[in-house]
Amino acid sequence: MLYHTNNTPFWSYFRSGHIPLPAYLPRLVLADQFQPRYVRRCPVTQRAIAQLRLLEWEQLPATLADRKQGERLVPLAAYIGSYLVRLEQQLPTFGALRRFLADHPGLIWALGFPATGHGGRHHPFDPEQSLPAQAHFTRKMGALPNDLLQEFIDGQVAWLHHRLGVDFGQTVSIDTKHILAWVKENNPKTFIKEGRFDKTAQPAGDPDCKLGCKRKRNQVTPTKEGQSVSEKVSVGEYYWGYASGVVATKLPDIGEFVLAELTQTFDFGDSTYFLPLMAQVEQRLGTRPCFGTADAAFDAWYVYDYFHNLEHDGFAAVPLRQMKQGHRLFDSAGLPLCAADLAMPCQSTFTNRTSLVQHQRGRFACPLLHPEPTGDTCPIDHPNWSDGGCKLVMATAPGARIRYQLDRESDRYQAVYQQRTAVERIFSQAVALGIERPKLRNQLAIANQNTLIYILINLRAMQRLGDKSD
Repeated sequence: MLYHTNNTPFWSYFRSGHIPLPAYLPRLVLADQFQPRYVRRCPVTQRAIAQLRLLEWEQLPATLADRKQGERLVPLAAYIGSYLVRLEQQLPTFGALRRFLADHPGLIWALGFPATGHGGRHHPFDPEQSLPAQAHFTRKMGALPNDLLQEFIDGQVAWLHHRLGVDFGQTVSIDTKHILAWVKENNPKTFIKEGRFDKTAQPAGDPDCKLGCKRKRNQVTPTKEGQSVSEKVSVGEYYWGYASGVVATKLPDIGEFVLAELTQTFDFGDSTYFLPLMAQVEQRLGTRPCFGTADAAFDAWYVYDYFHNLEHDGFAAVPLRQMKQGHRLFDSAGLPLCAADLAMPCQSTFTNRTSLVQHQRGRFACPLLHPEPTGDTCPIDHPNWSDGGCKLVMATAPGARIRYQLDRESDRYQAVYQQRTAVERIFSQAVALGIERPKLRNQLAIANQNTLIYILINLRAMQRLGDKSD
């Protein structure tokens, strides 16, 4: 939030009446004494004003929304505020939102919609004439720049950082939430002759959604009585849709707070969210968090490498996935040990440019044969001895070693890992606000609604913090 030297919020000068309110700002930022009587007497409007005043409306561009032929100029703030009202009131459609606003003229005034027409004795304008058509609400949701909404989260994080100090956000949790596209292919009761989950057949109801797998499990194929058990097959839950990645932190005695969020199509894996999300977190906090936690989908060397901090003793509390090669051990110098507990020297290194994160990898070989043969034989007579001994290729970054060396039974690990419930609670609130099955038809509209949901969740946490401090 922007502050002057006397710690006065920027928009308080508009609220006090010292400066005329620009047209791009909602009227709700004005002080209470400047509100008409019908606004002050509407409890719904007053609750919305108390909540929405916590947003940095001054960061909006100082221009009105673009006007097409036949449309009136409506401030962007009016649309954004009305979308947040729709989520708070859990209104299922934009038509329901428009009817709700028409029934509460005080909200129309507070959000900044142009007041036109002649009203009754209770309010001086016609609510029906003052509101855009339902189609305009829908169209604007898919036209708002998401970067603009992200700046509201920038302000929210800055507000919390200003209130709570440098300890805010030092432990974060990361996860993703699946989102089902509004297409018939996701309806199990609909018959689709061509095939429900053909990734080359784009659903007509949403041109942007992609096919992805929510979870996979292995099970044996059914057999007839008397036959041997057949081989295992992979069974998954497939959907057309999107996924929302979130980095959250816990506020003691207050609740959870969203630090960063990102929406992608469902064909992106969980690991692709980590670096973009943490880049947002660093930019908003001005520093790198010391501790992070996530589920096994984020068990990657670069996650451990990111949180590895000797100064603050930071680490990533992530479960280790079961790997075919089993658990690896290392010596005090960080060299991997072979099956005979001998340190394997690094023969050479190369740069892996094909993985998600470009990194250096090392080729490690049997210490009895490299760099020069010692004349000794393998003490455990390993099967690979006759074929040049054990060989290993792995990343040389500290995170590749830390993921095996991390003590997952320690109290420190358990204390950080328990913070993973922060992002789970965020998703629980988001599901209650309708994130899982949005009735929208393209990626930008869904991404915008997701961002607005997280803005609202943060607003609720900010209100609780304010109530507690009072």
